[in-house]
Amino acid sequence: DILKYMSMDPIHRKWHHNLLTFSMTYAFAENYILPISHDEVVHGKCSLIEKMPGDYNEKFANLRTFYAYMMGHPGKKLLFMGGEFGQFSEWDFRKSLNWNLLDYDMHYRLHTYVRDLNFFYLNNNCLWEVDYSWEGFKWIDPHNYSQSIISFIRYSKDHESSMIIVCNFTPVSYSDYRIGVPEPGKYVEVFNSDEEKYGGTGCKNVGFVKSDDVCWHNFPYSIRINIPPLAALF
Repeated sequence: DILKYMSMDPIHRKWHHNLLTFSMTYAFAENYILPISHDEVVHGKCSLIEKMPGDYNEKFANLRTFYAYMMGHPGKKLLFMGGEFGQFSEWDFRKSLNWNLLDYDMHYRLHTYVRDLNFFYLNNNCLWEVDYSWEGFKWIDPHNYSQSIISFIRYSKDHESSMIIVCNFTPVSYSDYRIGVPEPGKYVEVFNSDEEKYGGTGCKNVGFVKSDDVCWHNFPYSIRINIPPLAALF
């Protein structure tokens, strides 16, 4: 369902927002693997990068956002070969992967992004320690279909560490976008799929963002952040 959502032109995504959030209605019914498998990129279904809408750069931005959402979503991850550098041709068991694409800038940057995202995931236990219950996940706002933005929190065991994830599935950037947060204090952007080194626009939150005593999204505090186009923030 989420891959179907990502394949849509962003202008239509607001009408299908349920495809983006529906998985959380059953996410803890079993222990899940999130497979982006070989079956998704063969038999005329197109490779992952080719499924993405938009121009050349937007295809990569969409894919980076999709991968970040997968890493933030509860469940173990599986990415099939070729997806890590954006192979345009479908997978063919009779041929090697198109490794020569790493000589092209955007493919190399996507490869760097997936590597960094993997290490970021491994180094933050709140993203993987509690994948099997609501104790490890809390929505901030799953309802903003009009702007195609979702936000949620991942927690480690005993809530010793946590991470806020914000995903923007449209090519529109926002400044001073307010989201609710559970605790007062200073919030720091620690990973951004829109960084220039990954092929993005470089829109980010520099330094720290201080919380306001303003209730928002049923939380006692809130912060205002810059949200890049077609991007995910941690």
